[in-house]
Amino acid sequence: MRLPAQVRIVDVGPRDGLQNEKQIISTEVKVELIARLGAAGLKTIEAASFVSPKWVPQMGDNSEVMARIERLPGVTYPVLTPNLKGFEAALAAGVTEVAVFGAASESFSQKNINCSIAESLQRFEPVMAAAKAAGVKVRGYVSCTLGCPYEGEIAPAAVADVAATLFDMGCYEISLGDTIGTGTPGKTQRMLEAVAARVAIDKLAGHYHDTYGQALANIYASLEMGVAVFDASVGGLGGCPYAAGASGNVATEDVVYLLNGLGLETGIDLNTLVDTAAWISAQLGREPGSKVARAVLAKRGACV
Repeated sequence: MRLPAQVRIVDVGPRDGLQNEKQIISTEVKVELIARLGAAGLKTIEAASFVSPKWVPQMGDNSEVMARIERLPGVTYPVLTPNLKGFEAALAAGVTEVAVFGAASESFSQKNINCSIAESLQRFEPVMAAAKAAGVKVRGYVSCTLGCPYEGEIAPAAVADVAATLFDMGCYEISLGDTIGTGTPGKTQRMLEAVAARVAIDKLAGHYHDTYGQALANIYASLEMGVAVFDASVGGLGGCPYAAGASGNVATEDVVYLLNGLGLETGIDLNTLVDTAAWISAQLGREPGSKVARAVLAKRGACV
């Protein structure tokens, strides 16, 4: 199969990447990070999460972040809204796109949000209705698509069921997440085959963690299947909370380097992106978690 000519990258660094940081990141740094990603050419930047600060204190300044960012033409700034209260707050902050988050694992759903998969999906119904009424786009996430920290292997059919339900509820795109990063290319393609039988491949996105070093391989396997949208995090921000010390989100600059090598168009300037990875990593007091960023910076003679 021919690879897609153009690929869209959703940078989740400002939300998924920063939300598990133990140190509280200032609003100024978050706003600057979003601005730098926009300057690098990212067209979709996940900016915040509208959840209770009791559960995710890092996102407690969500409304302030959304009020202070400069919204570039042609760039969207989606936010995570797990319930109607979060959606209403996000709407008041002027968002035009939100995301809801389901799981393909019953155990993961029960341990994370204390309800079944079916119950979690029912909770999204008022969010979907409110979003439709307000003209706000909704993206759906499915976690644990290639493995669960509690159940292990997840059946592709289970992933397809959740993805199809979210799509039928009104999500314009379904992001399929390898939450613990245990997926491999063969497993990825089998999962995509099952989901694509229920949801068109051009409505799917890949969200692969790099815990076992398989994220880029899984992205290539997804490209072969026709997937043309991928989530990534600048500098590899965001660890895997289910594997102590392990990496989590695949680094955006590593993905862009891969895509550039394949001759695929992203609209992203790699050097500006590497500078952004170096900047945010310095703000956090560590080196970039990306091999490409380290290599480029070393080639320039920078200290990393």
